[in-house]
Order: sequence, then C-alpha cells, then structure tokens
Amino acid sequence: MTLTEFVEEWKTKYAQTELSPLTSKTYNHHLKNHISPALGHLKLDEIKPMHVLSLIEDLRKPGARKDNSDGSLSSGTIEYIYRVMKNVFSRAKDWSILTQSPMASIKKPKVTQKKLKFYDEQEAAEVITLLYKAPIMWRLFCICAILGGFRRGELLALEWSEVDFENHTIKISKSISLTIKSQAVIKLPKTDDSIRTVDMPVWYMEELKLYKERCEKERIALGNKWLGGDENYVFHAGFEKAIYHTQPSKWWKNFVEKHEFKYVRFHDLRHSCATILLENDVSLKAIQERLGHSKQQVTADLYTHVSKSLSRETANKFNNLNPNKKS
Repeated sequence: MTLTEFVEEWKTKYAQTELSPLTSKTYNHHLKNHISPALGHLKLDEIKPMHVLSLIEDLRKPGARKDNSDGSLSSGTIEYIYRVMKNVFSRAKDWSILTQSPMASIKKPKVTQKKLKFYDEQEAAEVITLLYKAPIMWRLFCICAILGGFRRGELLALEWSEVDFENHTIKISKSISLTIKSQAVIKLPKTDDSIRTVDMPVWYMEELKLYKERCEKERIALGNKWLGGDENYVFHAGFEKAIYHTQPSKWWKNFVEKHEFKYVRFHDLRHSCATILLENDVSLKAIQERLGHSKQQVTADLYTHVSKSLSRETANKFNNLNPNKKS
C-alpha cells in the first residue's frame, strides 16, 4: 500500500470522525500540496526517516509555498506539516500496517516565534475613533475584539442570548472557524477555560443595545425572508445569515488600508487587548481568564515583550532609594 492509498483510508477511518472540520481541511491541504507529491508514490514500509528529513529540508527552500506567493514556508507551517506526517504514520502503526513510524526518530522542527504586532493604548483609541466611519455592525464587531480580547470565530458565533445588558457581560461558548457550502460550522471549545463570561465597558454595551433594537426591527421586517434558522447571531451577513469565516479579516484589512492606518491582523486586536491591560497593571490571571487561555503560562509566554518592559519599570521605581543619588 502506497502512502497515497493509505491517506484515503486515513481520511475515512480517522480524519472524518476524530478531527474538527477545520483541522481536517488543513491536514488535507498539506497532504495534497506538500506530503503526497514527495512521498505519496512510495509504499508505506519503504518510507524511511531520511525520506522525511529530505522533505522537511525541501520545505525550507524558496519555492516551497503553494499559494503563488514568494518566499519560503514559515517555520510554524513546517512544524505543522511535521505534525500531519506524525499523525498519519502513527495511525499506520496503530493499525498494524507499520511496525515502526519513520517519524519516531525525527525531532520536531524548531519554530521561530514571530514578534507580536499590536496596538498600544493610544493607537487603539485612534482606530476606535476611525471605526465610527464604518457601518455600525463592523464597528461594533471590531471594537468588541479590542475590548474583549475575543477571537474572530467567537464573535462570529455570538448570539443575542449570550449578551447580558443588565450585567454588561458577554458569554463565549462556541466559535465558527469554517464555512462549508455556505453553512457555518459551529465548534465547541477544547477546554472549559474557553467558555467564559467577560465584563464589558458600559458605553460599549449601550451602543450594542441600540444596535440590537435596530436588528429586531429588521428581523420583523424580513418576515419569511429570515435565514438565521434557530440561531440569532449578533453579527450577521444580512437576513441574519452567519458571516463567512474569513470575511472579518478581509474587511479589516481593507478598512485599515483605506484609512492609511498602521496595519495589524484582525487576530492582533486580541493581542492589543492583552497588551493594553498589562500596561495598565491588570494581573496575568485576570487577562488569562478574559482571553480564555487554559493556563496562565500561555498568557505569560505570549506577552513576554510587555512583561520585560514592565519589569524594567518596576526596577526603576527603586531609583529613589539610591543613597548616592544627588538631590
């Protein structure tokens, strides 16, 4: 059995039931574009560690990208492809097709952490002001990401039943990370920590309430043209239909470029939220809970750039105790 033949078995016997739709789609992309072209013709028991190492080395070379973009694959993408291969060969071993995986002796490729991009407090204030030139739904969607530190998919899946205007909170319980045949794929959180209730500023919730009143009038006017089904999304693509999962990132990029403002990815609005809170002496624990990280260490590792800066500021507070300081 060749690797290509086994991958078809892996898809039906493992990927369809054990992987989320988005993960399955990403795995299949890398199998089709990177792994199968290099190793697919080989029989499973012919594939040795040297074959895998040669593939990983080729992935580091310019031209390895399959999206018509210049440059080489990022270290993170190469590490992801490594994980895909490890998963596939592990299943072959589990199912007694192989006695040993060719991945067993291969170390995981190192990932070079990219420096996080974000808005500081002043920049966040400026971009929020700019957002008042945008349609109300997109304005509230983007501001919500900045203030709440929410992921794109969490905002896409947010329903009005999870918005508490009395206590000024928003509950996060699910996300939309993929759209298949115009249908949003709802994904439940991997950990209980991702399910959380986040306190929001009163001024934002007041604006959101006005927006809700407007949405309710539109829903009544729609009558039988309503397309929302059982869901009642806060942010929608018209007729209460879920927004396509990549649309917020595209809209955000176009908006920032139009206004010639510093560009950060939509996901970086979440990083901006955390950075602003850290700079205002909010505890790591509180930020961890707001962002829905499973461990405080994840939060600490992500935002070491701020922690180091604050550490220096903390040390500087002792300058007044210097006995040699001239008054």
